[in-house]
Amino acid sequence: MWKRGYMRVFLFLNMFIGLVIGLMVWSLGGSQAQADMVIYGDSLERNWENWSWDTIVNFTQSELKNSGSTAISAIYTQSQAGLYLHSTVDIDTSPYDTLRFNIHGGAKGNHTLKVLLTDTEDNLIESPVAVTSSAGIWTPIEIPLVNLLAGQTLIRGIVWQSSAGSVQPIFYIDDISLLIRDQKLPPTTLPTTGLVLTINAAMDQHPIDPNIYGLNFADAALAADLNLPINRWGGKVATRYNWQLDATNQGSDGFFMNTPYNNTYPDLLPDDSASDKFIEANQATATQSLLTVPLIGWSARSRDRDCGFSAAQYPDQQQFDDVWSCGNGLLPDGTPITGSDPLATSLAVDETFVSSWVAHVVSRYGLADDGGVRFYNLDNEPMMWHRTHRDVHPQPLSYDQLRDLTYRYAAAVKKVDPEAKILGPVAWGWADYFYSALDQAAGDNWWQNPPDRNAHGGVPLVEWYLWQMQQYEMENGLRLIDYLDLHYYPQAAGVAMSEAGDADTQARRLRSTRALWDPTYIDESWIGEPVRLIPRMRAWVDTYYPGTKLAISEYNWGALDHINGALAQADILGIFGREGLDLATLWSPPAFDEPGAFAFRIYRNYDGSGGSFGDWSVKADSSDQAKLAIYAARRSSDDHLTVVVINKSSRQLTGSINLSGYTPAPQAAVYRYAADDLSQIVRWPDQEVSAEFSTDFPPESITLFELSPGSLQPLADDIDQPILR
Repeated sequence: MWKRGYMRVFLFLNMFIGLVIGLMVWSLGGSQAQADMVIYGDSLERNWENWSWDTIVNFTQSELKNSGSTAISAIYTQSQAGLYLHSTVDIDTSPYDTLRFNIHGGAKGNHTLKVLLTDTEDNLIESPVAVTSSAGIWTPIEIPLVNLLAGQTLIRGIVWQSSAGSVQPIFYIDDISLLIRDQKLPPTTLPTTGLVLTINAAMDQHPIDPNIYGLNFADAALAADLNLPINRWGGKVATRYNWQLDATNQGSDGFFMNTPYNNTYPDLLPDDSASDKFIEANQATATQSLLTVPLIGWSARSRDRDCGFSAAQYPDQQQFDDVWSCGNGLLPDGTPITGSDPLATSLAVDETFVSSWVAHVVSRYGLADDGGVRFYNLDNEPMMWHRTHRDVHPQPLSYDQLRDLTYRYAAAVKKVDPEAKILGPVAWGWADYFYSALDQAAGDNWWQNPPDRNAHGGVPLVEWYLWQMQQYEMENGLRLIDYLDLHYYPQAAGVAMSEAGDADTQARRLRSTRALWDPTYIDESWIGEPVRLIPRMRAWVDTYYPGTKLAISEYNWGALDHINGALAQADILGIFGREGLDLATLWSPPAFDEPGAFAFRIYRNYDGSGGSFGDWSVKADSSDQAKLAIYAARRSSDDHLTVVVINKSSRQLTGSINLSGYTPAPQAAVYRYAADDLSQIVRWPDQEVSAEFSTDFPPESITLFELSPGSLQPLADDIDQPILR
C-alpha cells in the first residue's frame, strides 16, 4: 500500500518536473525563434527579393564565399547604383539591434559604399552609414540599427549604394543578418562626469607641414602677427594677369573689365608691379609666396578699362557696372551673350609669357632654393573658364586640353627654375574632381553619360590627370607636378563664404568639417555621400603618382567674423595637421581682429610671442569629437607637448584627459579663446597635469595646453594676463 502511494507521488513529481522543463524549453525555443533574422546565407531567405538598380547581381556565385557554398556578387553599372534586398512584408526592427554582413573587395578593393534601409513605402531612410571593402579578404561589418533607422521602427529593405562618384569593380557580400538585441547587456552610455580625451604622444607621430596654415592675399600686418608660412596670389584675378603691364581682367567677378593695379611709376614696369610688391611683402615677414601663373592663353592687353561686353556693343544686358558701362554678359533673361571678341580686352599669350615672368621673378628675388619664389599654381579653376572667363574662353576644357596645358606650362616654369614646386590642377570642387568641363557642358543628366570621361576609359579626371603626369615623368625624367592641388568649398546650405546663420546652420558648419576626413559622414548637400577629402586625395596619389604632395589652395567654411566660424576654422587646422595635408591657403583672410584670425593665432602665435602648436602630430582622441574636438603635437624645438581642445557646444563640458607616452612637468600653461571675449586670447591659470587629470571647457571655446617635459621646471606663473594685440 505504502509502495503504491509512493509510486503515485513519484510519478506525479516526474510529470510536474517534465511539464516545467517542457515549458522552459518552449520558452527558450520561442526566444530562439526570434533570434537572428537571416536574410542571406547561401540564398535569399523567404520573403526577400532582388530590387537592385543599375547593378548586375549574382546570388549563387561560388568562387568567393565567406561561409557555405555561395555568396552574392555585385557590379555597379552606374555611379549611383544600388544593391537592394527588398522584403515582401514589413519588418519590425524592435527585437534587433545590429545589421551584420561580410564584404569582400575582390582583387582591387576600396569600394566606397553607403548602407541604407528603406521604409514601408520603399523610400530610402536618409541615415546612411559608409563602409569600404578591402582587396583579397572578407571583412565583417556590424552596424548598429539605431544609426540607420533615423527613429523609425518598420523597414522593407536594405540597400548598398555606390558613393564613389564612378563605376566600381566587382565586390561580394555574404552572411547577411539582423542580430537579436542582447537583453543581458545594459545600454552603453557616456559617463555622466564628462567626456574622455586620450593622448598618446608615442603613437601616430608624423611631421606637420607649417604650410597648412596659409592664406590668400593676407596683408602685411596679419602675416607678421601669424608668422604666416605661405601667402597665395590666386583666384580669378590671377588667370588673366599681365605681369608686364600690371593689369588684369577678373572675368565674371568684375564685369569682364580690364583693371589696372595702382602703380605710381607705370613707366618702370614690369619692375615694381603689384606682384613684385606682393613677393617683397612676403619676404619681409619670412613668408613663402605661392604665385599663380596663367594658362588660359589670354592676358589683359592694356591698363585701360576695356570691356568684354560693353554697353555700346551690347546695350541690352542684365547689369552694368556703375562707372565704366561694362556689362555682365547676360541678357535680361539670364541667357549668356555669345560671340564676343577676345581681342577687345586681351592679348593671346603662351608659355613663353609665363616663362618670361618666372625669369623676371628669378632675376629680382633669386631661384627657389636661394630665397626666391618656391611655389607656382597652374592657373585657377580651369574647368570653370568657360563660365568665369567666357568672353575669351567660351569653350569648355577637356581632359586632353588640361593635360597638354600642364605639360607645356609646367615644363616652361621648371626650365627657368628647376627647384620650383608646382601645384595642379587647381580644380574648383567636387564635380571637377571626377569630370571635365566638356562633360558638364553636355547638359541634361550629363553625369550618367559623360562623353569626355567615357572617351578616357571612364577614369575620373583627377585620377587620369595624375596618371598622365606620372607617364610624363617616366618618359622625360622630369616631375612636373609636385602637389595635387584641389579647392574645396563645403556645399551644405549656408556654410561656405557665408555669415554665421541660425542655430541649425551653425551646427551644420561645425559638423561639415568632417568632410575633410570622416568616411562615415554623408555630406549634407547635393553631394550626398562621404567626401573624406584628404584620405581620398592620398589614395589617388598613392595609386596614380606616388610622391606627390597634397594641397588645398582654396577653402572657406564661412563666419570668420563669428565664434562659430572660429571654432570651425580651428577644427579645420587641427584636421589638416592630423591628416597629414602638406599645404593649404584659406580664401580669403579674416580681418586682423576677427575671430577667424584668432583661430590661426591658436596654432601660430597663441602667447603673442611666437608660441606655436607643435610640428609633430601625435595620437589624440575624444569620446565625442563632435562636442570636444582634440588635437595634439610635440614641438621639436623644446619637446613641449601642445594640445588644442575645441568645445563646439553651447554648454560647459568636462573632459577627463588620459595622457601616455609623455611625462609632463606638474603644471601646464593654458591659453583660451572663447565666446565671452572675442577680442583676445587669455592666459588662464596653470593647469595641474599628470597621467590622468580633468578640466572644464567653457561653451564655444578653443583651449590650448602647453605641457613641458617633466625634467624641466614648471612654467612661470604669469596667469590671468591678456595677450594684447
